[in-house]
Amino acid sequence: MKSPAVKNGIDHAEEAETQELSYDELVTRISPIANPLASRKLTKKLYKVIKKASKEKMVRRGVKEVQKFLRKGEKGFVVFAGDVTPIEVMCHLPGVCEDLDLPYAYVPSKSDLGASSGAKRATCCILVKKHADYEDSYKECLTLVKALPPPI
Repeated sequence: MKSPAVKNGIDHAEEAETQELSYDELVTRISPIANPLASRKLTKKLYKVIKKASKEKMVRRGVKEVQKFLRKGEKGFVVFAGDVTPIEVMCHLPGVCEDLDLPYAYVPSKSDLGASSGAKRATCCILVKKHADYEDSYKECLTLVKALPPPI
C-alpha cells in the first residue's frame, strides 16, 4: 500500500522538499553545461522580471515555443533552467542564442522558473521580451546577463 504522500505515482513530500531547497543546494543539482549560471542575487531579479513580463504576456515558455520565436527573430533575453534532465532536450538552444547574439543565463531550478512565470508546471526555458511597464528592471537584468562570463 502506498503512503498518503504518494498519489498517482508522484511523491508530494519530495516535490515539496525541492521547493524549499536553498540556492546552494539547488546549484549542486545542475547540469555541467549550465554556464553562465546566474548568481543568487541575479536569479531573484530574473524571477521578478519574468513575473512582471508574464503579467504583460511578454514571455515565451518552453523549448518548442522559445525555439520557434527565436527563429522568427524575436528579441530579448533567455533564461534556462540548469537542472533539466535529460539536458539534450534543450542543449542546442544556447548555441542558437549565441548565433543570434541574444544574452542568456542559467538559473538553478526549473520548478522555480516555471513558478516565476505564473505556471504550475516546471519549465526548461523562458524568453523575456521588452515592455514599457517593466523597462527599468528589464534593462538592469539585460546588462547583468550580458556581463556574465561567456560559457567555456
